[in-house]
Amino acid sequence: MTAPQHPRNAGQGGQYPTGQYPPAPYPGSAVPPGPVGTPMGSHAAPSGPPFPTPHPAGPHEDIGDVSVGELVGNVTRDLSTLMRQELALAKAEATETATRAGKGAGMLAGAGVAGHLTLVFLSIALMWGLDALFDSLVWASVIVAVLWAIIAAVLAVMGRSQIKKAPGMDRTVDTAKRVPDALKGNEG
Repeated sequence: MTAPQHPRNAGQGGQYPTGQYPPAPYPGSAVPPGPVGTPMGSHAAPSGPPFPTPHPAGPHEDIGDVSVGELVGNVTRDLSTLMRQELALAKAEATETATRAGKGAGMLAGAGVAGHLTLVFLSIALMWGLDALFDSLVWASVIVAVLWAIIAAVLAVMGRSQIKKAPGMDRTVDTAKRVPDALKGNEG
C-alpha cells in the first residue's frame, strides 16, 4: 500500500513516505511538532494522521461524474480546512512572537536595573574618591549630587525639545473631522 498523496504534490507524483510530514506549507517554515516530549521540528512520526490530513474522497482525476453540489461541497470543505489551518498558523506565529517579545522586554528591564545600579555604585565610588581628595565626605557628596543635577537638567531640556518637535495628532484629528462631509459629497 502506498502512502497518501499530499494535495500540494498532486499531479507531480509527489508522495511523502509514511511517518513523515508533507512539505512545509511555506518556504522556510518549520514542520509541525511531533508527539509530546518530542523537540520542535523533530521529524518523528506523529501519533495521529499526518498534518494536514489528505482529502477524504481522494484526488478526483475526472470530475465528469461528480455533481455540482458535490463540487461546491468539496470546495467549501477545502476552503474551511484551509482557513482553519491558516488561523492555526497565525495563532502559532503570534504566540511565538509574543513569547520572544516578552523575553526580550524582560531582558531589557534587567539591563535597565543593572545600568541603574552601575550608575549608583560609580557615583558612590566617585564620592569616596573625592572624599580622599578633599578630605570631606560632605563636600564630595555635594559635588556628585550637583553633577547628577546638571545631567538631569540637560536631559530634561533635550527631552522637552524632542517632545515639542514630535508631530501631534492634529493631522489625524483634522482628517477624521472631514470624513462625514466627504461621505455626504461635500469637500471641506
